[in-house]
Amino acid sequence: MQRKSFDLWVGLFVLIGAAALFFLAMKAGNMSSFSFAETYPVVTKFDNIGGLKPRAPVKSAGVVVGRVAEIRFDDKSFQASVTLNLDSRYKFPKDTSAKILTSGLLGEQYVGLEPGGDVNNLAAGDRIKMTQSAIVLENLIGQFLFNKAAEGKEK
Repeated sequence: MQRKSFDLWVGLFVLIGAAALFFLAMKAGNMSSFSFAETYPVVTKFDNIGGLKPRAPVKSAGVVVGRVAEIRFDDKSFQASVTLNLDSRYKFPKDTSAKILTSGLLGEQYVGLEPGGDVNNLAAGDRIKMTQSAIVLENLIGQFLFNKAAEGKEK
C-alpha cells in the first residue's frame, strides 16, 4: 500500500514538473499569449528591425494592441517588410506612425504605434508609411567612440 502511494506522489511530481517546463517553453517562445480575437493586417517597412521577431507585441500607450505576424525582406526597396496583425477592437488613424522600441535597456523589442489625427482609419492591407527603425546599440557605441576620437584630435 505504501509503495503505491509513493508511486502516485512521484508521478504527480513528474507531471507538475513537465507542465512547468511546458509553460516556461511557451513563455520563452512568446507563445503563451495566443488570442482568437479578430485581427486585421497592416504592413510597415523599416530600414533596420534590429532583433524584432515574429509574435513580438505591438503596443500603443503601453497596451498590447496586436502582434507581429510576419517579417520579410523586400528585395526591391531593400527594406524589411513587417506585417502587423492588429486587434479589430482598436482602430488607428491612417497617419499612424510605427517605431521599433525596446523594453528596458536590453529587453525584447516591440513595435510601438503612435496614432495620428486623420479622420479615416487603417483598414486590412493598408500600409503605415511613417516608421522609425530600431536603434542598434552597437551603432550608438561606435558613433560615440568615433566622436570622442575626433574630439581628441582637435585638441
